[in-house]
Amino acid sequence: MSSVPTAKLDRLVSRWQALQGELNSGLEQQRFVELSKEFAELDPLVETINELRRVDGEVTSTRALAHGKDAELAELASAELPELEAHLAKLENDLKVHLLPKDAADEKSAIIEVRAGTGGDEAALFAADLFRMYVRYAELHGWKTEIISESESALGGYKEVVASITGKGVFARLKFESGVHRVQRVPATEASGRIHTSAATVAVLPEAEEVDLVIRPEDLRIDTMRAGGAGGQHVNKTESAVRIVHVPTGLMVVSMEKSQHQNRRLAMQVLRSRLYELERQRVADVRSAQRKDQVGSGDRSQRIRTYSYPQARVTDHRINLTLHKLPQIIEGSGLEELIDALSADHQASLLAQVDGHG
Repeated sequence: MSSVPTAKLDRLVSRWQALQGELNSGLEQQRFVELSKEFAELDPLVETINELRRVDGEVTSTRALAHGKDAELAELASAELPELEAHLAKLENDLKVHLLPKDAADEKSAIIEVRAGTGGDEAALFAADLFRMYVRYAELHGWKTEIISESESALGGYKEVVASITGKGVFARLKFESGVHRVQRVPATEASGRIHTSAATVAVLPEAEEVDLVIRPEDLRIDTMRAGGAGGQHVNKTESAVRIVHVPTGLMVVSMEKSQHQNRRLAMQVLRSRLYELERQRVADVRSAQRKDQVGSGDRSQRIRTYSYPQARVTDHRINLTLHKLPQIIEGSGLEELIDALSADHQASLLAQVDGHG
């Protein structure tokens, strides 16, 4: 049977049953929402527990038949046993995955920041390619992307672009994208056909809600500025750009969209998310200091992935995975396979920690 203590599984099933009763008892709205969320988290877990117990019973009775006196039944049972045992092992693993501590930020929307690194105009063009890849990936998931600020290069790339991607579970899917992305290709500006290497950095932050942290108004310095631009009748007519500085940390956010009201909202959105990420990082640093054997710091300065255009391949260095489908990945549709592999690897390392400490 499962390596998880039976008493713990019994407690989870009892809690699920109790929640069912409470939810049917006519609760006031807020309490109903809270308990519904807990029930939704427990439901797949209890389903796995029930299935595990059912299959475990089947394995026990099939083993008994395989060692019984009836030769014909024993042969049938022996043939059936490996498949049942494999199913049981899978359910045990599923159960452990369900019981892993959840990252509270996983269900959140995200702020994504893409910046050109070394490589001049070519790095800015690559930053724009990466950003489009994430926008298309978001579209495939039905998520909404809203640009908060952008700084374009002369050739139409991005020196920097910051956007919010809104939807359920965005951060869980995109959090492994933070780091340095490197590209190897012949630039459009290169006459001799030589391959250049350039880089862009990506930062993905969980989008903090107002309930996640308190920002005191007295800690903020808010300035409105005239929005600069490349000319045209609307430029410099309105003081639309907003800059917010969080004095205690020195964090600064600028938003330069059309309306001042929208800019204030977007800038606060980014500031809140950056502060939330700072706090998450502080907690993670404390944890990692307590767990000296942790492999890989998740440091954003680490080179995480290389996109090689001449070989049409993408290599993720963290899990040593190479996929020969660069066009599909850059188009967004092929990114899912990379993210699935990174999520599975992360899950496996968490399971190894649980098993190692269990």
